[in-house]
This record gives sequence, C-alpha cells and structure tokens, in this order.
Amino acid sequence: MSLHSILYQSKMWILGNAEVSVFEVNIRFVGGLLSAYYLSGKEVFRQKAVELGEKLLPAFKTPTGIPWALLNLKSGIGRNWPWASGGSSILAEYGTLHLEFMHLSKLSGNPNFEQKVMNIRKVLNRLDKPQGLYPNYLNPNSGQWGQHHVSVGGLGDSFYEYLLKAWLMSDKTDEEGKKMYYDALQAIETNLMRKSSSGLTYIAEWKGGLLEHKMGHLTCFAGGMIALGADGAPEDKMGHQMEQAAELTRTCHESYTRTAMKLGPEAFRFDGGVEAIATRQNEKYYILRPEVIETYMYMWRLTHDPKYREWGWEAIQALEQHCKVEGGYSGIRDVYASTPNHDDVQQSFYLAETLKYLYLLFSDDDHLPFDHWVFNTEAHPLPVIRKDKNDTPNEVE
Repeated sequence: MSLHSILYQSKMWILGNAEVSVFEVNIRFVGGLLSAYYLSGKEVFRQKAVELGEKLLPAFKTPTGIPWALLNLKSGIGRNWPWASGGSSILAEYGTLHLEFMHLSKLSGNPNFEQKVMNIRKVLNRLDKPQGLYPNYLNPNSGQWGQHHVSVGGLGDSFYEYLLKAWLMSDKTDEEGKKMYYDALQAIETNLMRKSSSGLTYIAEWKGGLLEHKMGHLTCFAGGMIALGADGAPEDKMGHQMEQAAELTRTCHESYTRTAMKLGPEAFRFDGGVEAIATRQNEKYYILRPEVIETYMYMWRLTHDPKYREWGWEAIQALEQHCKVEGGYSGIRDVYASTPNHDDVQQSFYLAETLKYLYLLFSDDDHLPFDHWVFNTEAHPLPVIRKDKNDTPNEVE
C-alpha cells in the first residue's frame, strides 16, 4: 500500500523509541498480561508482564518518587503532560498503579514494585488535604499540590477505586489502604455529594472550594465502588453507603433515559433548571464508556435487585440499535439527536470493560466471584493475594 512512513513509525515504536503513558500502559498492558497469566497459567504472560513493569520503573526517578505521566521506554526519560497544572502529575494516573505493581512484586520476587507504590502513599499521607480531599494535581519535584481541583471523575476517579481494591486484594490486611479509602469517601460525601431539587444524588466537581454542579460519565463508576466497599464500612454506615450507591446508580440511569438514544452523555449537569442532562455541545457525546454498566454489574451482584439487569438490557438494546455498524461499534457525537452521528471509533475499553461488565451482569455470581477476584480499572481480573498461602494460577478458581 506504499505506507512507508507508517511502517517506519511502527518499526521505531517496536524498537522501544516510544513515549508512552505510564498509567495507560499499566492498566491495559500490564494489567492485561497479569490477568492472562492468572487465568491461563501460561508462563509467557508472567514473564512479559514483569518485563514491561521493569520498563516502567524509570518513571519513578523524581525527587519525591511520584512518577512522571509520560516515559520514553528507550531512554528512560520521563515528563508530565504540558497542560497539567505547572508540571504536575495526575492523581488518577499515579494513584492507579497499586494493584498491578503489588502483583508484579509477588510474581517477580522483586520488592521494588511494591516499594514504589507504597512510597506514593507515604507522600500523600504527609500532605495536608484541603477539607480531607485529594486535589487532582501534585508536583513530583516539590511534592506540593497544584491547583486545588478535586474530581471523582476524570483526573481523580481510579485513585479512590484503587484504595478500596488494594484493601480487598490484600485479603483485607492492608489497613492503610482501607483507612485512606473510607476517610476519602467521608470527605467526598461531605464536600461533593449533593441532592438535586427532585431528589437525584450526584457527585459535583470542586474547584478551590467552589462547586461545579456537573457529574461526568466517568464518575458513574462510584456507585459500584461505594457498594463494593459498603460491607467493610463501620456497622452504622453500611446501610447508608448501600443507599448512597443505589441513589447514584439511579442518577446515572436517569442520565441515560433522558436522552434520545438511551445512552448517557459524557457529562451532565444540575444547574439552570436542568437535571441529569448535558447542556453543552461538547458534553453530549458517548464513546462506548463502561462506567454506568460497571456499576449495574456491582449493584446486581451485591443486591440481586432485578432492575439492574433490566437497566443493563436497556443499554444492550441501545448499543445494538445506535452504535453497531458494519465494522464493529462506534461512539455517537450527540446522544440527544434523533439519528446517530457516528464518530467512527471503537474504543479499546469497549471490549475490555463495557462488554465484559455486561457479560458479568448476566453471569452467575460464581463466575469470577468477588471474594477471589478484584478487577483493575480496565476490568482485568486479578486474584486476591491470600496471606495464608501462595496463590498460583492453578489454585485460583
């Protein structure tokens, strides 16, 4: 096809002369390889996961040990996104390495991986948190927060998820992770969680103390997270957290039902007389995101309320009707339009997460049961690390 420049770029990439996102490579590639190993027992996946993990270690060469966002795999030189608050690292990126790195240490016998992620916690625990909240930006050189923006959606989301899942994956022995999670959740409830005039619970964004009454599709994972953590909460909070989870899930479902396509927008607002509706053109798109369906799956497994399967079935029908195209599935530019305008992209997380969570929503509870498996933020299952025995792939159910 005479695509010589593309061939050359591919060759250079394979040679390792590529700058990659540490976060994306970790959750997709390292997480995927670890999961493939634990599910199949094939040594090649373990070996490649560890090899790739070692390639990421130079990202931690900063004065604080908070890793760079971007890393050149060949030179080992790291940097941060130019747009990120004065050269800051991003909470959701450096805070979403823990699960995979704990498994890398376990499988390689190299304590380095574990030490790197435990040091991130040390840095965070030393810092003053505004109202107990974690800002999205942290400077890896000075160890100080950047702008005081807080989000349970983009830039923040999976940091909170990984605190809870670190505790679950440790066979509930990681007390530090547990405490950090429940303390953060309390701060989120106090400062960010609000009810609309018609009674819809949502999680707003926080900008230096001012609330923006907007909830992103990404934030909709929080219903499932809160439900998953509810039985580890103090006894007087368990029921309250399950109720919160159910209310957030209902709000996210409303964001779907209030569109023409019955698929949720990228972000929806609670101001100017609207509720759970996208008011800005650049927030009306749907790119096959999994978070709402992920929450349905957790809510179904933890409550067995049939409405969560019904809501999942509604999403399947909408995906089939509006997103299915000849070559696969496409995102939609405006979910409020009467006919879909496709963006012609099938995101990789559609297969890794959206369809997997739909499959699990309609599977039996003993298929990847929660007491044996924890899902990384890209939906790759990792086994709970038992303290009383060495898990090997053959022992994992």
